[in-house]
Amino acid sequence: MTSTGTSVIGSLSPSRAGDFMTCPLLYRFRVIDRIPERPSPAAVRGTLVHAVLERLFDLPAAGRTPEAARELLDPQWERLVAEEPELVSLFEGAPEGEREEWLAQAHTMLERYFTLEDPQRLEPADRELFVETVLSSGLKLRGYIDRVDVAPAGQLRVVDYKTGSAPRADFEARALFQMKFYALVLWRSRGRVPSVLQLMYLGNGEVLRYVPDEADLRATERKVEALWQAIRRAMDSGDWRPRPGRLCDWCDHKARCPEFGGVLPPLPEAPAAGGEPEVVPATRDVSVDL
Repeated sequence: MTSTGTSVIGSLSPSRAGDFMTCPLLYRFRVIDRIPERPSPAAVRGTLVHAVLERLFDLPAAGRTPEAARELLDPQWERLVAEEPELVSLFEGAPEGEREEWLAQAHTMLERYFTLEDPQRLEPADRELFVETVLSSGLKLRGYIDRVDVAPAGQLRVVDYKTGSAPRADFEARALFQMKFYALVLWRSRGRVPSVLQLMYLGNGEVLRYVPDEADLRATERKVEALWQAIRRAMDSGDWRPRPGRLCDWCDHKARCPEFGGVLPPLPEAPAAGGEPEVVPATRDVSVDL
């Protein structure tokens, strides 16, 4: 039960909501089956770049320079490897020079960040902020926001770093869904609609900004509730239909997907009465050019 007496019926993060919208079977593999996925170089690089940008703001304002960001790369990589030792094998068997090229791309993304804004003029209110709220239906929404800026007058700006390139116009709505999800959580938990949602694409140096309003966030809430109902129907029926598309080429589960001749593993046993599968936010989302 929440402090308001609302019974929690389940939880959802923007990453897992995005999984279900992309492919219900992908959601099943990640949330119901919990099948481990190999860390990809692109995903790990995204985590590394995010870690550097988070730690950059630990420095005094005058010290937030491109040189300082580069100096943070090696210590943050060492920290990630210490936390996840399997990352040591990321480049085993890779062609000579691939790791150096990978790091060079991380350097380029960090340098590009400084062309988009001046961190010496910013003092974020929060970084890697965990947020959650429970809707009136009992659905818990939660996730991690890269950065929240608060203006002197109290306006909120929600900032998300993406290490891919900005999507084509017809994919912008999908990219903005995550940000509207965060804005909905902040609105319901703090009673304030963020003034600006800002996506910073470090892959090609573009910035996507959106100004939400209450009507937007009510529509997002209806969409999230409808998604949860669809997830519940799939849970009850066991029918997790694949939705093939261009992202299948990057999917870790392609070999077990029936759309590509694979055989589905049996569903795990149902959770205990009253239990709900825990929906854990992904560590990092990586944009893929479409």
